[in-house]
Amino acid sequence: MAPLIGREPDMTIDDGYRIQQRMIARRLEAGERIVGKKIGVTSKPVQDLLGVFQPDFGQLTSAMHYEDGEVPIGGLIQPKAEAELAFVLKRDLKGPGITAADVIRATDYVVPCFEIVDSRITDWKIKIQDTVADNASCGVYMLGKDRKKPTQVDLALAGMVLEMNGELFSTSVGAAVQGGPVNAVVWLANTLGALGIPFLAGEVILSGSQSTLIPAKVGDTLKCTIGGLGSCTVRFSGADK
Repeated sequence: MAPLIGREPDMTIDDGYRIQQRMIARRLEAGERIVGKKIGVTSKPVQDLLGVFQPDFGQLTSAMHYEDGEVPIGGLIQPKAEAELAFVLKRDLKGPGITAADVIRATDYVVPCFEIVDSRITDWKIKIQDTVADNASCGVYMLGKDRKKPTQVDLALAGMVLEMNGELFSTSVGAAVQGGPVNAVVWLANTLGALGIPFLAGEVILSGSQSTLIPAKVGDTLKCTIGGLGSCTVRFSGADK
């Protein structure tokens, strides 16, 4: 579809979030569960690529989750992959007023992951209102098998190596995401807390891409490795879920 802002020039970011909430409500009515939250558009490479220069957030549902391995993309529209770090919580976090220390204490473990973002907007010609309304362009996500406590890894300085079909694609560092992934989670906890939305124990929080967006194509394999933590590998198949 065409960008929403082109059809509704006065559309605000708040309008976008109201659309998002209704879209998520439909998924819940169909039997899905909220299993976490995601932060989007946090790194400069992604901001430059999309022309969106502020973070946004979306909701993760049970139907979006995959473990390390194969992801079918036949049911997606124009998927792109991004490598990042996920936080899995062991206790609730209710902002505002959340600090980095609060996030560390509330985190059970961190894990390398891929988010496969997607967009209903033609050719990804999005403005911030479009991606917000589209649940922060969330498609599906995959968690790796390697897990560590957040105190075991310097999350801001840990380097990430991204490989595509066995060849080096890019390198990055955690600090590329809002100065560090923990800072991104703090921002989201406080932003959602001000709206009355808490983080809950057991939820997955995707902290934002440390790589540029990579078109997800059937047959391709991506592997991201975070220094001191481990790796996550995703293979794209053409099947639907």
